[in-house]
Amino acid sequence: MLPQTIKELTKQYAPVMLEIRRHLHAHPELSFQEFKTSEYIGEQLKQWNISFERVAGTGLVALLEGKKPSSRIIALRADIDALPITEENEVPYKSQNNGVMHACGHDVHTTCLLGATKILNELRSEWQGAVKIIFQPGEEKNPGGASIMIKEGVLENPKPQAILAMHVHPGLPTGRLSFRGGLIMASADEIYITIKGKGGHAASPHLTADTILIASQIVVSLQQVVSRNANPFTPSVLSICSFNGGFTTNVIPSEVKLMGTFRTMDETWRYKAHALIRKQVVEIAEAMGAEAEVLIDVGYPAVYSNEAITEKASMLAKEYFGAENIEETEIRMGAEDFGFYAQKIPACFYRVGVRNEHKGIVHNVHTPKFNVDEEALQNGAGIMAWLGMNLQP
Repeated sequence: MLPQTIKELTKQYAPVMLEIRRHLHAHPELSFQEFKTSEYIGEQLKQWNISFERVAGTGLVALLEGKKPSSRIIALRADIDALPITEENEVPYKSQNNGVMHACGHDVHTTCLLGATKILNELRSEWQGAVKIIFQPGEEKNPGGASIMIKEGVLENPKPQAILAMHVHPGLPTGRLSFRGGLIMASADEIYITIKGKGGHAASPHLTADTILIASQIVVSLQQVVSRNANPFTPSVLSICSFNGGFTTNVIPSEVKLMGTFRTMDETWRYKAHALIRKQVVEIAEAMGAEAEVLIDVGYPAVYSNEAITEKASMLAKEYFGAENIEETEIRMGAEDFGFYAQKIPACFYRVGVRNEHKGIVHNVHTPKFNVDEEALQNGAGIMAWLGMNLQP
């Protein structure tokens, strides 16, 4: 298929995609609660006479078959959930669900995949193979919707030979894409620590186990897990982000709770670090007369983009957009449950530019003012359709 054919269709369907994106943005739903979102996606597919199945509660899966369906099977995935953030943008399509916002661009991902699905379906006589369409819930919350969908068979019957997903990039101008083979995002594990000890009057600390002091020592000491144990060439982050204890000025509390995250790109070091975290926390607490409980909620694995698939996708993107508009994306310590798919089959996770400084669209994801240049909807849908039609595993 010539890229121009797809570009003309994305331009033709631009008003439809704009309406879809704004509806989704105005009606965000949290992870695993995307009931109305799922119904809305299903309604679009029904209008286009595309059959689908529901997976993992609110997930949807469709299979589009071109000529010789068994000759090539590619999967395209979009996440559909939103974040617990109160939107501060004053736009006509501002979130109507107080405290919930599409602050990570999943409304855009979903819209682009719907647009690509419409194009693929319309042109199915022009391409070979099959494309599995995956609308996935719960990307923002452990255990990750990807892990559940995989357990429920989304990568079987038929099994894709490769899977691709896009993510908005607020640092990349609209009209550009970025790819990178190899490790591109980190694993992510949640840390929950509870320090318990004998509380008491602040004027008599010698009669207590000072949980505030103990917790403070633990927060500082945990930084040495990375700085003195990790290979300096292995990206690692350990951040304690919540310190909760005490309720007044003159009482040493009997309990303090800490929460944080550990991220890395090495699976062997990942689990060694878990053991070091537990040991350090428990032994510091014991040495200071308290006890500690440590829960590490193992989350998403690192995201690995298969080098061969990513190179092919990047070359196709250059054909579609022009080589001058394709960049190499940066490695980052954020996490994505797309990593679960990448553990099972060759995967490519690429980024689509949504930044437009002239329009004031410059804010990062996971912030109350995040927004996208809606011109990017055509780019995202077009490249998804183009890759779906042409990528050879």
